[in-house]
Amino acid sequence: MNIQWMAKNLKNRIVLSAGIVSYMLLLLLRVPLSRIIGDAGVGLFAPAFELFILTTLVISYGMSNAMAGIIRYRVKRERYRNAGKVFRTAFVMNLFTGTVMALFVLFFSKWIAEVLVLERLSRMAVMAAAPSVFLAALVGIFRGYFSGYGMGVLTAHSQYIEKLAMFVGALLSGRAFYGYGQKVAALMKTEAHSYAYGALGAMIGVCISQVVALLHLLLVYVIYAGALKGRPGQDNSRRAETRFEIQRMLAINMVPLAAVAVLSNLFMIADQRYFNYCMNVTEQGNVRTAQWGCYYGKFAPLVGICAAVSCLFVHGMIGKISNAYEREEYRSMRERMGRAVRNVSMMAFPSAIYLAVLGKPFSVCCYGRTTAQSAVLAGWLSKGAVLAVLFAFSFLFGQILYRMRMTRELFLAAAASFMIHLAAAYFMTQRGHMGVDGLLCALILFFGIYMVLAYVFLDRRIKYKPDWFKGILFPLAAAAASGLVVYLINRLLSGVAGAALCIIISLFVGVFLHILFLVLLRVIDEAELQEMPLGFLFIALGRATGIL
Repeated sequence: MNIQWMAKNLKNRIVLSAGIVSYMLLLLLRVPLSRIIGDAGVGLFAPAFELFILTTLVISYGMSNAMAGIIRYRVKRERYRNAGKVFRTAFVMNLFTGTVMALFVLFFSKWIAEVLVLERLSRMAVMAAAPSVFLAALVGIFRGYFSGYGMGVLTAHSQYIEKLAMFVGALLSGRAFYGYGQKVAALMKTEAHSYAYGALGAMIGVCISQVVALLHLLLVYVIYAGALKGRPGQDNSRRAETRFEIQRMLAINMVPLAAVAVLSNLFMIADQRYFNYCMNVTEQGNVRTAQWGCYYGKFAPLVGICAAVSCLFVHGMIGKISNAYEREEYRSMRERMGRAVRNVSMMAFPSAIYLAVLGKPFSVCCYGRTTAQSAVLAGWLSKGAVLAVLFAFSFLFGQILYRMRMTRELFLAAAASFMIHLAAAYFMTQRGHMGVDGLLCALILFFGIYMVLAYVFLDRRIKYKPDWFKGILFPLAAAAASGLVVYLINRLLSGVAGAALCIIISLFVGVFLHILFLVLLRVIDEAELQEMPLGFLFIALGRATGIL
């Protein structure tokens, strides 16, 4: 019985964590990619990759979730013919939408590169994104099909396979095309062409990952189609739904979710445009692509991974909160909400503080000790590390809004945050010429407003009041105290140890002290310590000192 429970728990974790782990792999990909094709190559790769992500949020994520819910409803009621009709209708809709989007990216690639993001040499990478967009539409359809039939594990597996293929494919293809681009650059006596070909190769690697994911899903579909073949004979549908009815349901379910996802991720394209304009006006156009590549390929992944780790530790609780709300168990719901907020605080606060304190050794690991880029990256990390906290809380509140079907409120939060971000970024970069510092301020506004609005909407619905001491202030105090120790250790070791060793030692001591301070402040108890890695050490220490 215990083994069955462990297997079921592992299965649930694989499914629930697939999205966040995939997101972390996407972020992590940029770090080694910048070493292969250079910061300038990543700067040219960025607009193509962001366009791919934005379009897949509509045709893959949006449609997949919409059709999964509609199919799931019919399968539970044994309306298999209608469920099959939903799949076929969604397939045609997404095929059409994916084709239109892919053709738009292909034929408007020059306008996207030269006008939208002011990066002429990114056109080849943008053109290479077109087939990826088309293939992603097909991938999304099959994922929605399997999710609707309760095969979430297969969907999760396809996400892991896709991201691993993307990681390997982008690096290998980027290296090969960058080498070819160096030969072209030598002939044309323009170094920038090597970066353009490197970005093209990386985008081709992304396209290869979509092919791999699609082939995997097709194989699984062929295998499981036989198992589901007899179900239409057991059909309990009272009537056959028309294609128009199904199309309307798909659109109603897809459009709001896709709109929220796009508004929540559109800022990177806009920010690159603002940044490039600012650098051109201030006569720094010769270094703008490399600086954006540093921002996109090193700063954003480091902050994003810190935030994603916090989200990973709280993601499993969101479903329990929404389930308690649907069962009208409001007391249990508020208790779980309080634990979720506390878990985010315990993870996000130390992650952000350690990243800010260790900004210099992280930048040295990326660039070396004496380069100018190292100092620039360290400055960005010290200023922008707070984004990890804001993103984690925004994720928590936003996901709860989504699970509670508060789509209108979620859209309002995303739209208001994005519009304010656009205005702030415009005045700080195109008017104030603040460069990346202006973008960081605008991003802090974006996630800060998103977090506050999402919390206000939740408070109006569920009347949740956080425990300010155990939920926020005590975890913040523990993180600040351990962060001070990390800072002192970093200062002590910076002259005698390498940057990587300094990071490892500082983080080990910092995490140990952070957990110890949480025990001292009674934020976590013995039962929670038993579930943590090496928690028995803190239990033994707490019992020896009389804390537990």
